[in-house]
Amino acid sequence: MTTTTFDLIVLGGGPAGYVCAIRAAQLGLETALVERDKLGGVCVNVGCIPSKALLHSAYVANLVNHDAKSLGVTVGDVTLDFGTAISHSRKVSDQNSKGVGFLMKKNNVTVIEGTGILQPGRKVMVGTQTYTATKAVVIATGSRVKGLPQIGLELDKEQVISTDEALFLDTVPPSIAIVGAGAVGCEFADIFNAFGAKVTLIEVLPQILPLEDEDAAATLTRSFKKRKIDILTSAKVKGASVGKGIVTLEVESGGSTKTLEVDKVLMAAGRALNTEGNGFEEAGVKLDDRGFIAVDDHLRTAADGVYAIGDIAGPPMLAHKGSREGVFVAEVVAGKQPHPIRYDNIPSVTYCHPEVASIGLTEAQCKEQKLDYVVGNFPLSANGRARAVMETEGFVKIIRDKRYGELLGAHIVASHASELIHELTVARENEYTVEEIDLAVHAHPTLSEAVAEAALDSLGRVLHM
Repeated sequence: MTTTTFDLIVLGGGPAGYVCAIRAAQLGLETALVERDKLGGVCVNVGCIPSKALLHSAYVANLVNHDAKSLGVTVGDVTLDFGTAISHSRKVSDQNSKGVGFLMKKNNVTVIEGTGILQPGRKVMVGTQTYTATKAVVIATGSRVKGLPQIGLELDKEQVISTDEALFLDTVPPSIAIVGAGAVGCEFADIFNAFGAKVTLIEVLPQILPLEDEDAAATLTRSFKKRKIDILTSAKVKGASVGKGIVTLEVESGGSTKTLEVDKVLMAAGRALNTEGNGFEEAGVKLDDRGFIAVDDHLRTAADGVYAIGDIAGPPMLAHKGSREGVFVAEVVAGKQPHPIRYDNIPSVTYCHPEVASIGLTEAQCKEQKLDYVVGNFPLSANGRARAVMETEGFVKIIRDKRYGELLGAHIVASHASELIHELTVARENEYTVEEIDLAVHAHPTLSEAVAEAALDSLGRVLHM
């Protein structure tokens, strides 16, 4: 007879949900995970993982086309095959999704295929079967892409596409407009540009990467413009029309309106939350005024025994934030007292080239909060390792409290910023000072030396600049 009662039931098998299920099982809870599509969710199948595979292909394309000869490697005619790059990214995604399935079996998590509908009393209906959680139900239904139908940009999967469709294209469109210049928009601008598309990046706010420090955004803007990516900021798409093989956009920017004609439009402006049709309201789960599920500091919803994690529970909408919440909730349900999540110290990364990574406050936020702070800055152009590999675009910027030296924020633009940021994440989580960062000996030659030098610069004693 099929088991219908579990200690914990998770709705959604993305990075938040499947990690929650694993940790719950590790703690001895009989756990079920409900997933309507592929394990791994958006991140593994049509998000983080395949896009990073494509970004590596883009990096190699740029390296071969622009830098290889200077590094002593002369190649003949280079052929770029976007379809092969896509095939590689799909293979990586499939491997990761199968890997999640393996982890479910390894940890004795029961996977239930189908759409889970929450019922009152910690019950979940999948098809005609009802399952009961004796301890908790965890909602991890995530988010999805969305269009802008009010201005004529309804997703049609052919000419007005989302990242879902972009990750399955066989060929690169000759021209593409990307609406939204946050992390996703900038990453796909990098990919399409490297494979030969004419790219226009459109952002309604005054800078690309609007959530990042102004210096970081400005550096990436310069890098993109060198690569002939057109950037329109403070831009508003006033109207759009989709014709046969062409999309026409009316874009207002810089005090004038221009007409853009492109082969495709990629919508990268925000995501819609998967809250409808899941029985949340009927089961007593409430939404906040932004549309996220309302939760307390233990991620409990208004419904007894129901928790929410990941995108659905509020910003930042990042896979690693959701995974940490999954671990946190599993431990709460198991009777543990997990360390509180410090949401202001979750790293943000944009994986284009150069990468952009940050934690904590931007300099503008420090000014708004009238904090007494000092900035330390070290350019990659002064770093030996960066020079050796010809990747000198970028910097490390550390913002410290003037009196005590604690980290208020850190911002890195570099070829491997996603890896460099974690030293500063650990330091800030443990309230280390910049003096304590300097106490750690950094190997030479490494990009990480730029972190140490930025710390020294904030103390007024930088060595190599």
